[in-house]
Amino acid sequence: MHSGGVRRAVAATAALASVLTALSACGGAGGGGATQAAGRAARTPAATPAATAAPTRVPGVGDRLQRRIPSGSRQVVAVYGDGKDSADSTVVLYTKHGSAWQRERGWAGHNGKKGWTTDHHEDDDRSPVGVFTLSDAGGVLPDPGSGLPYTRSAAFAAPRWWAKSHWHDFDYVIAIDYNRVKGTPPNDPTRPQGEKKGGGIWLHMDHGSGTSACVSVPERAMRYLLRTLDPRERPVVVMGDRADLAA
Repeated sequence: MHSGGVRRAVAATAALASVLTALSACGGAGGGGATQAAGRAARTPAATPAATAAPTRVPGVGDRLQRRIPSGSRQVVAVYGDGKDSADSTVVLYTKHGSAWQRERGWAGHNGKKGWTTDHHEDDDRSPVGVFTLSDAGGVLPDPGSGLPYTRSAAFAAPRWWAKSHWHDFDYVIAIDYNRVKGTPPNDPTRPQGEKKGGGIWLHMDHGSGTSACVSVPERAMRYLLRTLDPRERPVVVMGDRADLAA
């Protein structure tokens, strides 16, 4: 094959890799939600659960999930879904000082476009309820100063046949450790529990509406989380609709 043909073949292979990566992201084959309407206006963040001046438990999280937060974790990203079947959520970062959890920042966000589930499966368009570690990050854009291991790759890019509002979803991502191998790039396709249980569930940039299973927040939030989450603090995400979280 002459040099021009080789270059075309390499380009085609790279494009295919980008498509396959994006399609495996955000909970299944649906990717970031190509069939959703273009982004809507940003919501005002909903009120976070009532808390004491220095809560010794993550606000709004009941015994069931509270017990699943590792004892050594000192950073929690709490995702408070508005309802079981709602795509709207509020995302809050808490840090632990002594025995007390302090609220650092909060943002309006989105979750699966059909809401939440305690038994997530590929393509169900619902985000899994639970407590998951946060170990790896990456994206299309250069590392903004991430405390987590960061993999930059054009392979994260969303397919250009998706709605334009979704094109930058994966500029920054943080892998949620659901059905994945920790210590690998977020787009590693390995699914320890099998393909039917879904995977590729991330924190990523918001496009103004629900996702296929991921949690999305504004760009400023992603940059802040990337620069703030510290592996030494054993960060986790606690996520679900408010009723499930409080159970």
